[in-house]
Amino acid sequence: MGTVSISAIAEAAPLSLCSREPHVPADRLVAEMVPPPRFDTVRFDNYLPDPEQPSQSDAVKVLSTFAAGLGGAHASGAGKRRWFARKPEAPAAPRGVYLDGGYGVGKTHLLASLWHATPADASLKAFGTFVELTNLVGALGFQQTVATLGGHRLLCIDEFELDDPGDTVLVSSLLGKLVDAGVALAATSNTLPGKLGEGRFAAADFLREIQGLSAHFRPLRIDGEDYRHRGLPEAPAPYAAEQVRRAAHDTPGASLDAFPDLLDHLARVHPSRYGALTDDLTAVCLTDVGPVPDQSTALRLVVLADRLYDREIPVLASGLPFDGLFGDEMLNGGYRKKYFRAISRLTALARDAKSLVEQ
Repeated sequence: MGTVSISAIAEAAPLSLCSREPHVPADRLVAEMVPPPRFDTVRFDNYLPDPEQPSQSDAVKVLSTFAAGLGGAHASGAGKRRWFARKPEAPAAPRGVYLDGGYGVGKTHLLASLWHATPADASLKAFGTFVELTNLVGALGFQQTVATLGGHRLLCIDEFELDDPGDTVLVSSLLGKLVDAGVALAATSNTLPGKLGEGRFAAADFLREIQGLSAHFRPLRIDGEDYRHRGLPEAPAPYAAEQVRRAAHDTPGASLDAFPDLLDHLARVHPSRYGALTDDLTAVCLTDVGPVPDQSTALRLVVLADRLYDREIPVLASGLPFDGLFGDEMLNGGYRKKYFRAISRLTALARDAKSLVEQ
């Protein structure tokens, strides 16, 4: 049996996202509905409220009490045999909480802390983004999703989207079925910078869109520094293409792709598989980053950015800085909230990648 020299290993070609076409069984989608690795260790105890924003510490108290109240029997009485089936009585208090606030005030930290604090087995709690929930419905079908989640104590939905009427109606219908089954709900949604400037938050929009479910949610306003005062984080200057290629070769487990090729490949992979697309990667290296050409492509990139951020995978790139990915028309359009989030997250991952060049 032949041997491989150390130099040959060092020069081994990096991985490629474009060569991956993962298959994700439906049971994996369900099993992965837990807080992402970035939020594995968050708890109410390590959330640091701003002393000048009392609503933040108030939210911790309310959510801690809410979590403690979910430790009893399932609200629907599931598991109890009854001779005569009877629809469960409506709970006296709302069975859901809605965290309302701007970017960067720690809503996802609090939502994940609620999941961790709820006294139930992990198999009886679910945590996912709005997009992941719609992907689950697409994979399982509506009725099977209701059956799968209906026995849970808690469903946490991060980044509830109000910009796609069809998906909003779909998820609202799903939540109605789950509430009837006794599942407690928690959700977050970012407030747009423009609405912060108007002095109002997204709760009214959220409660209006979910219509009949509004009575099941208690809105919790979480104040913090206005997004408009912080602005978009300045993206690190991109590296030269050769630096990116060299870092990809020198970093075990890194991928290397041309950005235009990656955008084309994302169109051939369902967004529900983007998490699996990044399995076992230690870094993502991209050359020739440029403006995203159209909205469909941009929305796919947003999903990939979320999955990379959740998994804390650094992104090293050459070409255009990430704050130039989306044109003015996109940043002023109906999906601007998603694009602002993607820029912020990719920028954070770009900062994390700095050590790949300096090593």
